[in-house]
Amino acid sequence: MKKGLIVLIVIGAIIAYIAFVVSPGFYNTSIDLEENATAQWANVESSYQRRADLIPNIVKTAKGYAEYEQETFVKVTEARSKATSITIDPSNITPAQLKQFQQAQSGLTSALSRLLATFERYPDLKANENFKELINELERTENRINVERNRFNESVKPFNKHLKKFPNNFINMFIGKFEEMGYFEADAGTENAPNVEFDFSN
Repeated sequence: MKKGLIVLIVIGAIIAYIAFVVSPGFYNTSIDLEENATAQWANVESSYQRRADLIPNIVKTAKGYAEYEQETFVKVTEARSKATSITIDPSNITPAQLKQFQQAQSGLTSALSRLLATFERYPDLKANENFKELINELERTENRINVERNRFNESVKPFNKHLKKFPNNFINMFIGKFEEMGYFEADAGTENAPNVEFDFSN
């Protein structure tokens, strides 16, 4: 009887320690790390949105010089529409959601790359000052996207690592509050920002 009581007291003490000492520290740290990651996600979204905003102006400017590229214009417009239609809840950035988002953005990157490749055949377009500035801004935006993606990954890493550590993983199993976030993964051959440079000397 006494042994059973001692066991119950020990178990109760352990539960109390976890509930009132360990758990609040785990919870508060998790919140801080999660907030850092979601704040960085906002910067990622802002960079991608900036790219999406540039594309209609690029297409509009190019149409006056490359009227025979209508099919290419349509494809990049459709890819832009698909990419901007996918949104992620910043409080629930799961690996599956991030993968879907990245696939849509990669589709836009590919369509945009094909579009830019066709412009090399139009010297009058390349000489247009407005077009030059749009392309320069696109290049800066692509670089910013790459930077913000890397920063997002760096902010997600400590959060995921925190959840995996013992006894955090044990506590989180009972709380059921936090889930690991996904990382951006570079597609094959896209470890760096896409090259959108033009030779405007011709």
